[in-house]
Amino acid sequence: MSFSRLLLVRQTFPDRSLPDVAAAVANELSAAQFASKLKPGATVAIGVGSRGIANLATIVRAVVDYWKSQGMRPFLFPAMGSHGAATAQGQADVLAHYGIIEETMGCPVVSQLDVVSLGSTADGIEAFMDRRAYESDGVMLVGRVKWHTDFAGGIESGLFKMMAIGLGKFAGAQRYHTYAYKLGLEHVIRSIGRQVLASGRILGGLAILENANHNTGQVTAVPVADMEAREEQLLEQVKSWMGRVPMDLDILVLDEIGKNISGAGMDTKVVNRGVHGQYNPWPGPKFHRVFIRDLSDLSYGNGVGLGMADVVADRLLEKIDWTPTRINSLTASTPAAIRTPVHFATDRECLEVLWPTVGKFQQEEVTIGRIVNSLDLGWIELTENLRPEIEQNPALEIVDSRDFAFDAAGNMNSLRERTGQTIAAH
Repeated sequence: MSFSRLLLVRQTFPDRSLPDVAAAVANELSAAQFASKLKPGATVAIGVGSRGIANLATIVRAVVDYWKSQGMRPFLFPAMGSHGAATAQGQADVLAHYGIIEETMGCPVVSQLDVVSLGSTADGIEAFMDRRAYESDGVMLVGRVKWHTDFAGGIESGLFKMMAIGLGKFAGAQRYHTYAYKLGLEHVIRSIGRQVLASGRILGGLAILENANHNTGQVTAVPVADMEAREEQLLEQVKSWMGRVPMDLDILVLDEIGKNISGAGMDTKVVNRGVHGQYNPWPGPKFHRVFIRDLSDLSYGNGVGLGMADVVADRLLEKIDWTPTRINSLTASTPAAIRTPVHFATDRECLEVLWPTVGKFQQEEVTIGRIVNSLDLGWIELTENLRPEIEQNPALEIVDSRDFAFDAAGNMNSLRERTGQTIAAH
């Protein structure tokens, strides 16, 4: 192999991290006065999703503490559609993996799949809500607002999507995605969300915004009265914060994908792929080929997203649990996202077959970038032939360089290991 040398590059994003996340949550909820709608002793159902949100356990515990301080009896429930293999225990396990259990949260975690019908939208879409949540005195949502991996719109992933697909459990998620195939996911999310709000069960939401470094940058209490308009504003704001790979590449390498990283396994708007197999459908940097090396342990076998790659390593396939993978992908009507790409035992083999497909005759001319995953964009490896572009970008700093090398087994070391060693050395 004679690829260009690899440069280790630090990408700097504005630091918008909150200094005290729990205090920020408490201040927001106190100012919003959500508890004024209830009498002391009321039960409050707090819906929590399945994404790998930074400081999630801290945020959820602060929400629980707020309601308890107001004399209420909160409990937590999974609001995650078909995730966790669409089973009650599987969804409880997802929350437990994030440290959200009764012992740490100070209140019960109630996971079940029964739903209540909330009537139908103008399009004839029946809306559903988790039965235990519906039977409580009020429901609060805790969710991250960010761009969605399947579409672009005024509302994408956030509180409205949680009200629709999350609160609807597996019964709702499956139906909503089926309608979305023709009506569009944003339309379905908005119409189901409005139907849920019309039930009068929702008390409000806590919107979490993360910066490009995947840190909590803002928490905002969102009242029911202006939830739709406020979410549009928050999405526009957080889109301006999001990180990206800084340039076009022939080959983009990801060390890992996973449901903890993105609903699509990898953020489609970072890797510029579509869940239906489209190449470079979004504005921004373009990538001719995508190579995925592994599956995150925190994805717990869910391999959704592998089908968007051009080549994967065998180690990724060996970790996949096809039951939750199939359920999740087919519920979302995205079977292309779990197609098995061409695969090989080693990283060397994967790159050897991939580089001749990008329209270049010399390996040294192939431009390659490697990231840990589509969330962690603060460190990136880029080939030496990209040095002029790197040096022209003030947000990029070359920290180290090395030959493009493989170990005795034909694999690259993990980028996390390399950056950890570099950080320690500096």
